Amino acid sequence: MQVQDTPEEWRVVASTTPFKGNKTSVRTDDVVMPDGSVVRRDYQVHPGSVAVLAVDDRDRVLVLRQYRHPVRQKLWEIPAGLLDVPGENPLHAAQRELYEEAHAKAGEWRVLTDVYTTPGGCDEAVRIFLARDLAEAEGERYAVSEEEADMEVARVPLDELVRGVLAGELHNNCLVVGVLSLVAARAGDGLDALRPAEAPWPARPFER
Repeated sequence: MQVQDTPEEWRVVASTTPFKGNKTSVRTDDVVMPDGSVVRRDYQVHPGSVAVLAVDDRDRVLVLRQYRHPVRQKLWEIPAGLLDVPGENPLHAAQRELYEEAHAKAGEWRVLTDVYTTPGGCDEAVRIFLARDLAEAEGERYAVSEEEADMEVARVPLDELVRGVLAGELHNNCLVVGVLSLVAARAGDGLDALRPAEAPWPARPFER
């Protein structure tokens, strides 16, 4: 048996959008079940995101500490951001986020993994990149605001992040998935076997 997610779409007989926010919205669909019954499903409609696991030559990961109001915590995270433009190339978006949030650039990029963050209630898809050969970005630092104005930036050894994830001390989805995926990739076929940075992404098709 091949264990692989596959596209499928059950029939929707009615759909409304009861809430529209600045970046996301909520949709209500009436979906036909296999037995013919119709059930209502509410979910958040999301443009998609990118995240960057940036690792330096001392095996330290570039991380950010940022306040997240829904969970009332300051979380350690990796650079990440929304796909603001429909069809935007995710690699370009990831490079932008690394510059804006950490004033850094990378010479080598690979796709680390692709995930749906909460597929039971949101259609958000995230592509997590591995970025290596790090250097400071040229020019002025990007002007941050709101929660990002209080953001801390650090470089933490990969082993320490793995320990924190398994100890239940670090909770950000992209950080957890990215860190453990990197460890798994190294233990498996190696980083050269990872997909190229421009690999297709069916969840969020883009123009090269």
